[in-house]
Amino acid sequence: MKKGKKHQQNTGSQVTGNGTVKKQGEHESKKKQKLVEIHRALNSDPVDIETLRRAAVSEGGLVADEIRRKVWPKLLSVNVYNLPPRPGKDVRESHKDYNQVLLDVRRSMRRFPKGMRAEQREVLQEQLTDIILDVLKRNPQLHYYQGYHDIVVTFLLVVGERMAAAMVDTLSNHHLRDFMDPTMDSTKHILNYLMPILEEVDPELHDFMQRAEVGTIFALSWLITWYGHVLSDFRHVLRLYDFFLASHPLMAIYFAAVIVLYREKEVKSCDCDMASVHHLLSQIPQNLPYEELISTAQELFTRYPPVVLAKKAALQPRESITISSFKDFQMATLQQRPDTVLRQQLRDRASSDLAVPEEVAPAGTSQLVKMAVWGISATLGAAALAVAQTALDWAPEFLLQLF
Repeated sequence: MKKGKKHQQNTGSQVTGNGTVKKQGEHESKKKQKLVEIHRALNSDPVDIETLRRAAVSEGGLVADEIRRKVWPKLLSVNVYNLPPRPGKDVRESHKDYNQVLLDVRRSMRRFPKGMRAEQREVLQEQLTDIILDVLKRNPQLHYYQGYHDIVVTFLLVVGERMAAAMVDTLSNHHLRDFMDPTMDSTKHILNYLMPILEEVDPELHDFMQRAEVGTIFALSWLITWYGHVLSDFRHVLRLYDFFLASHPLMAIYFAAVIVLYREKEVKSCDCDMASVHHLLSQIPQNLPYEELISTAQELFTRYPPVVLAKKAALQPRESITISSFKDFQMATLQQRPDTVLRQQLRDRASSDLAVPEEVAPAGTSQLVKMAVWGISATLGAAALAVAQTALDWAPEFLLQLF
């Protein structure tokens, strides 16, 4: 009997092992297929934005920063071969927000990789300050808010200074526009969508939170930083940025609702008072099942689109610039030319004062990107290298042929 049991246990272990290997093989195959689809989409004329959006939203997102540097600009309709000049320092002393921006940037140390040397971090913080002030200077209708730097630093670490400045400029005039009004009224309006979503999905949870009078302020920092301020793992931040850049501007509030729904049992186990529920929800778990939540957020957005929830969300009539301008913005992204065409156009009009931006120059990688990759790798060790260079791990020759 003992031998028989031992034989059965070994057989079961072997089956599990084969199943694991098979599953890993399928996973690798899907990743390679995604790379092929992204490559084709980027080289279509016009660029196949819908395929890029699906890739960014689907499981695993855009896989690696090398891919993000190519896809993120397309999602925002940014021509990387026609970037604005590098942000200067001349605006610093005269800008009304300089002191506040400087304070926030100095407090942003935890957003940089822990293994990064102080002098490298200081260079990035200087660039972070310059990008923010440059965007505000070029867009006087925009108003700085605390938490804005958490979004800007994410782009800085991934795409470099000049490309980050261009992308954040576009993002600030579209996805983030309501947060950059002179008052918090538009931001509150976006937050107001949270409770109607909960009411549609889980009326009992909604009623519990209403009785507790907890409101929605617990989700404010999630929303206005795209979760960059509250998540400690940079990989999770990047995954959500892939998702949000490819989605409707209100998707961040749907994701907030999904987090609350995921924690439904914890919430209902709380004392039904504002202090208890707010304390629980304001401490966002770091081990969330992100892919599952992203999928659920998509489903809820399809089932309960903003237009369905608008009446419940509007405590007073309000026009959202972010929502009203999104359709035109989305249509504009469909008319982009592939980088091969943009490069040729750049060569055709090349002159002494116009050069390929360093972040995308084929001659090499910018020092900023090198520092960012080094810092992330130093922070997360082998795991980060496995993520940052995922595509190279799959098949180096394959990736080089694509990009």
